[in-house]
Amino acid sequence: MAHNQEATARYATRFMKLSVGFITYGESTAKYLPYFLPSLQAQTDHNFRLLAVDNSQEKDNKNSQYIRSNFPYIKLIWPGENLGFAKAFNIMIGQALAQGAEYFLVLNPDMILEADFIEKMVEAAQADGKIGAVAPKILKWDFENNVKTGQIDSLGLTVTKEHRFFDAHQGATDDLSADAAQEVFGFTGAAALLNLKALADVAFNNGNHEEYFDELMFMYKEDCDLSYRLRLAGWKIILAPEAVAYHNRTVAGVGRNDLAIALNRKNKSKLVKEWSFLNQWILLGKFKNLPFSLKIRLASLLCSAKVLVFVSLFEPYLLKALTHLWAIKGEIKKRREQLKIRIGIEKIEKFMD
Repeated sequence: MAHNQEATARYATRFMKLSVGFITYGESTAKYLPYFLPSLQAQTDHNFRLLAVDNSQEKDNKNSQYIRSNFPYIKLIWPGENLGFAKAFNIMIGQALAQGAEYFLVLNPDMILEADFIEKMVEAAQADGKIGAVAPKILKWDFENNVKTGQIDSLGLTVTKEHRFFDAHQGATDDLSADAAQEVFGFTGAAALLNLKALADVAFNNGNHEEYFDELMFMYKEDCDLSYRLRLAGWKIILAPEAVAYHNRTVAGVGRNDLAIALNRKNKSKLVKEWSFLNQWILLGKFKNLPFSLKIRLASLLCSAKVLVFVSLFEPYLLKALTHLWAIKGEIKKRREQLKIRIGIEKIEKFMD
């Protein structure tokens, strides 16, 4: 108890330029907290505030019980419903900005962090004032056996000429010699350090509040979308390979060709497919007027056509998302009109393989 009181006092009295946020939800996250939160507490850099949104339906649940008993200095927000990823993180980012933070660290709770993770992430972010986001090296965590592995989960996000998004080098063995910081297209929402000045720059105003992550996207591909917007606005996104985290990803993709992508879908739930399918079309609608080269336009159109044929034949239940897409076309247009575009499109195309 004395240890908890000391930690609470330390977190309450220091003015911090970094806020760290995560989302909990039911049993799916409660099992990770006894590993995740101690790895945060063990960081070499403690100069941060901790925020959490509990998207669980019941206020008193295993997540809130564990946090209140062991980490009472965490500001725990319970909205009374599942807000999804984007809206929950927007609440935390808004609070971080109001408290004078300069950076916000997005984390999934199904992770454990090396002790110098935050120190290395902040160090990388401060190397250049135009860095909008930092992606860490994320390796696979074998949760069942509580073993850190050398298998890559993500080295940031890549984008193809078809506008498909992938976690870079997922499934490969970590090359410990490749530890130089480098630019990447984007970051994964599992773990990213965000420059709050950059987020304020690219935020959408929906008439009521600022949206940093797009709240039209309940879950999945919000990271792709925000990475895209940061890039268009001229902000850099870098990989900091010295900052290492381990992630227990439940479904990982293997391969990037059409057949591999189709086969990978058998491991995804219907709900995940519905969110991902809709959000891909929202994303495409938002960026459709960008002056891409003919090669990129044709590749994206062909890919979209193939997706519609595949879905019509094998997953027709997803087509209902197109009705919703039509209903929100006005909201997508509003977002498209608020895009900050400060770079030539060739600077986006250089990331497309």
